[in-house]
Amino acid sequence: MLCLRDEAVLIPQPRGSLPKVCAGLLAAIATGVLLFTSPERIINLVALATLIVTLGPLLSGLCLLAEEVLHHSSTRYRGRSLLGHIMPACGLGGKTLLAAAMACLLLYATKHSLHHKDQHWELVVLVPVVYTLLKSLGVLGPSEVEVSVICEERKMNVAHGLAWSFYFGYLQLVLPSLEASIDSFRASHQGSFQSRGSQKLIVLIPINANISHKLEDEDSNIKFYDSLPNSQMDMAGIRGRVYKHSVYRVQDEHGKTHECPVEYATPLLTLYRMSQDRNAGFGEPERRQQVLLFYRTLQDILEQSLECRNRYRLILLNDEHEEDPHFLSKTILKHLEQQNKEEFCLSSAPQQETNKVAQMEDWHNPDPMSREPTLMISLERPQPLRGPVENSDIS
Repeated sequence: MLCLRDEAVLIPQPRGSLPKVCAGLLAAIATGVLLFTSPERIINLVALATLIVTLGPLLSGLCLLAEEVLHHSSTRYRGRSLLGHIMPACGLGGKTLLAAAMACLLLYATKHSLHHKDQHWELVVLVPVVYTLLKSLGVLGPSEVEVSVICEERKMNVAHGLAWSFYFGYLQLVLPSLEASIDSFRASHQGSFQSRGSQKLIVLIPINANISHKLEDEDSNIKFYDSLPNSQMDMAGIRGRVYKHSVYRVQDEHGKTHECPVEYATPLLTLYRMSQDRNAGFGEPERRQQVLLFYRTLQDILEQSLECRNRYRLILLNDEHEEDPHFLSKTILKHLEQQNKEEFCLSSAPQQETNKVAQMEDWHNPDPMSREPTLMISLERPQPLRGPVENSDIS
C-alpha cells in the first residue's frame, strides 16, 4: 500500500550506511597523512593501532565471559557450547580475533625495520585495560542511536513484536474472509458499499496511541451503522472464537455518507498503557517512536502477505491536528478518494492500452488479419540485392 505524502514525512526510514562512508573517509584521510609524513612506518602504525583497538573489546569480552560461564551457563544457555554460543555472545567473535591475529603478524613482520622505542608497547598494555574499565563503568556504552540500530536490524523493538502479533493473531485470520463478509452485508443492506475503495478494512494508527473506543466521540461526522457478519474459528482452545468488524458511516462536507469498516489498531492500547505505567520505563518520546515503527513494520508485513493484499488500508493519524473536530472524518474520506482513484487507474489502464494497440493495428492494416502465424513461401527465384551495372555512354 502507498502512503500519503504527509505520512511519508513522519515515518522513520531505516538507517543507511552514511556512518560507514564517513568512517572510511576518515580512515583514508588519516592514511594519506601518514603516508606523507612517515611512509616507512605506515604498516607498523596501522598494525599497532589495530592491535590496540581490538585488544580492548577482547579483554572486555573475557570479563563478560567469566560472568556468563560461572553464573549463567546452565540457565541462559542450556548446555550450549562455549565456542559456538557463549564466546560470540560475549563479543569474542571470529572477526575480532582475526583482526588481532593479523595485527600481531604485521607487527612481527615489521619489527626488524624499526627501533624498539618506536613500538609503544606501553600503549598496547595500557589502552585495553583503560578501555575495559571505562566499558564496565558504562562510560563507553553504546549510544541511543547504536541501540536503536541494533534493535531495528534484529527486530527487537516492542513495535516489532506487536506488529507481528497483530498480523498473525488477527489480520491474517480475518482479512482473507473480509470480501465475503462485505458481500453478505451488501445483500442484506441495500445501497451500502457503493465505492470500491470502501471495501477494505481501514486500520487507524494514531501517533499519540490514544485510542477512543467509540469513533463517534472523536468526530460527529462519523456514525456507527452496523457490524459485518461474524467470523468464527477455533483458536487457542477457545471454541468458536468470534471476530467482528464495525461498519461506520462517514459524512462528507456535502452531506453524503460513505460506508466503510473502520477500527483502531488494538496493539496501540498496549503502547499507551506502557507509557502510563512507570514500571515499564516507557516514556512519551519512546511511545511515539514505537508507534511509528509499528506502522512501518506492519506496512512491510502486509505488503508481503498474499492473504491480506488489497484488503486493508493503514491510516497514520497525526496528533498535530487535534484542534480540527472533523479531522478524523476528513482523513478517512481522503483515503477513500485516493483508493477509488487507484482502483480506477488500475482497472482502466489495461483496457486503454488494448484499445491503443488495436487502433495502431487498424491504422497500419486496414484489413483485418489473422493473429495466427502463417508460413509464406515464394516460388520466384531469388534476386540479387543490386542489379547489374549497365554500361554508361559517358566518355
